Formats: sequence, structure tokens, C-alpha cells
Amino acid sequence: MKTEYEKYYVPEQSPWPIVGAVALFLVAIGAGLSVMQTAKQEGGWGFYILIAGIAILLYMVFCWFKNVIEESHAGLYSAQMDRSFRQGMAWFIFSEVMFFCAFFGALFYARMFAIPWLDGGSNNAMTHELLWPDFSAEWPLLKTPDGTTTQAMGWAGLPLMNTIILLVSSVAIHFAHTAIESGKRMQLKVFLGLTILLGLAFLVLQVEEYIHAYQELGLTLDAGIYGNTFFLLTGFHGMHVTLGTIILIVVWLRIMKGHFSPDKHFAFQAAAWYWHFVDVVWLCLFVFVYVL
Repeated sequence: MKTEYEKYYVPEQSPWPIVGAVALFLVAIGAGLSVMQTAKQEGGWGFYILIAGIAILLYMVFCWFKNVIEESHAGLYSAQMDRSFRQGMAWFIFSEVMFFCAFFGALFYARMFAIPWLDGGSNNAMTHELLWPDFSAEWPLLKTPDGTTTQAMGWAGLPLMNTIILLVSSVAIHFAHTAIESGKRMQLKVFLGLTILLGLAFLVLQVEEYIHAYQELGLTLDAGIYGNTFFLLTGFHGMHVTLGTIILIVVWLRIMKGHFSPDKHFAFQAAAWYWHFVDVVWLCLFVFVYVL
């Protein structure tokens, strides 16, 4: 009995995974050094290492995207390869969900366990007396052990505006998805372009929020557990919005060049999945970091 085997394209060896790993290493080292040097008001190489890491990372993403696009247009991918892409993107988003779950878990632990223990709750009166006698349980925790005080970031104003912006962007990319499946190219370009503009607007407003936090509220990265969790959660989310916006720009440029069809547009679909994920994470952030 003759059996037909579906072809499966195996790409040639690629330098981009190791280049990306080096770039992320430089970003991590540069960001850590920059934070420490900023806190100590010292100059150093941290900022330059960070910029170099970001530049290499952008170069890697551009080149890797270029290789994948060329392979796709050459007809090298089969249906099984498309399924592999979908599974890979699904696992990537799942790993990102676990990443944010760790930070939300830290926030939950601090608010529900650590702070009540420091206040003497759950038969921890001795802990309260020895570690922080004048501590009282409250959230946001605006006073650090060294006596430094800060102010909380309210949910109204910039955070609420950013929430509305991301919700509107999620609707816009949904209409763009509907348009590409219907073959409406002009509607696709408009709605995807609107999504990109809203993503950029979100990033600009978040920068303004950080400037307001540092200069007017005294809310910094070293402002105790509240400052730590606030900047870690919102900062990493901002990084994901930046990555999502870059992906959407690449997809939009491909659409302008006539790429994709109603039946074959997984790159757009993957970008839409990622953008919806970013929106859902922000809604959780807005509720648990800003409102509650």
C-alpha cells in the first residue's frame, strides 16, 4: 500500500537564537546596572550596555522576521508547519501568562500575608515588635522602614485613559481581523494602523505617568514593596506593549506590500493574539494595582 507523506520543511541552521540570547543578556545586565547607578546618582556603562542590547535585539528580530517571510513566500511551509507555528505562538503566550502570574503572585503574597504578619497578625506579635514596632497594615504601603514616604498612583487620569486606549485598540484589531478574513484590504489597513497609533499613544502616556510618579509623587522603584510591585508590573507590561507594537508595525508594512490573503495570514493572527493578551494583562493590572 502506497502512503503519501506530507513534506515538512526543516530550516537551515540560524544564528538568530544565540544573537537574541546575547541581546537579552545585555539588556538584563544593562538594565540592572542602570537602575543601581541611577539610585546612587553615579555615571557608568549600564545605560550604554542597555542601549547596545536593545539595538542588537531589534536587529535580530528584523533579520529573523525577514528570513521567515522569505521562506513563507518561497512556498516552503506545509500545513504541518503552519500548525507548528500556531502551537509555538500558543506556548509563547502561555509562558508570558506564567511570567505575569509570578509578579501578580508576589503582589498577592505581599498584600495578603507579609503585611498582616508585620502588623502582628496570625500570632506574629513578636515579629511585629522585633522587625517594625510602629508598622500598621495598609495598602498601598507608603512608608518604608527608613522613614521614606511616597504617594500612591491613583486609578483616574492617565491610568484610566490608558485603559480606554487599550480597550479601543482591542476592538480596532478585531475589526482588522474581520477585514482580512473578508478580503477588505483598505479597512484592514485603517484599523490596523489605528491599533498601532493607539499602542504608541499608550506608551507615551505611560512615560508621562512615570515622570509624574518620580517627580511629583516620590513613587520610585526603591519606594518599598509598593514601588517595587508597581514598577515591575507596569514596566514589564510596557515592554510587552512595545514588542506588540513593533510586531504590528511589521505586519502593517507587510500588508502595505500586498502580503497575506483571507485564507493565509497567520502572522497577522499571531500578532492579534498577542495584542489581545497584552490588553487582558493591563485590565488585570488596572484592577489589582491601581483600583484595589
